[in-house]
Amino acid sequence: MVKLFEPFSIRTIELKNRIVMSPMCMYQAEDDGIATDFHLVHYTSRAIGQVGLIILEATAVVPEGRITNKDLGIWSDEHIENLTKIVSNVKAYGSKAGIQLAHAGRKATVDGDTYAPSSIAFSEMYKTPLEMSKNDIKEVVSAFKAAAQRAIKAGFDVLEIHGAHGYLLNEFLSPLTNQRTDEYGGSIENRYRLLREVIDAVRSIWDGPLFVRISANEYAEGGLKPEDYIQFALRMKSQDVDLIDVSSGGVVSVSVTSFPLYQVPYAATLKQEANIATGAVGIITNGKDAEAILQEQKADLIFIGRELLRNPHFPYTAAVQLGITIEAPNDSYDRGWRF
Repeated sequence: MVKLFEPFSIRTIELKNRIVMSPMCMYQAEDDGIATDFHLVHYTSRAIGQVGLIILEATAVVPEGRITNKDLGIWSDEHIENLTKIVSNVKAYGSKAGIQLAHAGRKATVDGDTYAPSSIAFSEMYKTPLEMSKNDIKEVVSAFKAAAQRAIKAGFDVLEIHGAHGYLLNEFLSPLTNQRTDEYGGSIENRYRLLREVIDAVRSIWDGPLFVRISANEYAEGGLKPEDYIQFALRMKSQDVDLIDVSSGGVVSVSVTSFPLYQVPYAATLKQEANIATGAVGIITNGKDAEAILQEQKADLIFIGRELLRNPHFPYTAAVQLGITIEAPNDSYDRGWRF
């Protein structure tokens, strides 16, 4: 059987296929972080397109943790109503709904102060962040927990913690951005401490599937590499993280050569060495490549990003490429989905 369209069970849910809409910032929220009609249409259309799991974009757990002031927010109960509408629409077409909980750290561009493990700017184009106090850290952990509680109220099936792309949790993990001398800096265990506390806080109220997105390669001398993330992955597994969403880059300002499937080996490394489920990302644009990744056991789920921006019906396209038929979302689409 074609694995791309096999169901995938994870804790309390079953995905109808292995295709995941990768979280991608849309910068279309209101200034207060509330979702708009754009988000309702954007995510519902991918559910109509039969994506198995749709993960909403990086959603800020505090106002100062937004990448821009047009990011989605989940720091207030006022955000729940519109997020619930999106979840309801996504589920109406048989997809599962996920949300990525995030804090931008030193890469935030909103007004006011930015925060990071150490007072090091991302580049001269960014503000120099304030080094976080232990009380600041405690408040961030509480903010992730409160955001998870709101996500539960909104009805999400999957929660993903954003620990990648040079945002706050990634900044604590990396020796390039974390130069602290207290218990949150130095050793690999200390640099992992904040992410560990966030995972524990979320797990204390959430029994469903929990993902963590990581940047497995920092592409810079002295930065983290896939081998380092094996140690982090083993720690995440011990904390009941169900799947690692394996991306790369974004920690420091470096040029990265990208090409089709360039990040897939990182997912394979963590899956094999840490014995944990992984999601593969990175210029996966057709069904045959996606199927090969699964058949070769390099990952368990296929995260599709920009290709789903171009083609909301990517699952149909992939099915045609693989020579199989999948069900249309409803009778209205049936005539167009036959081939």
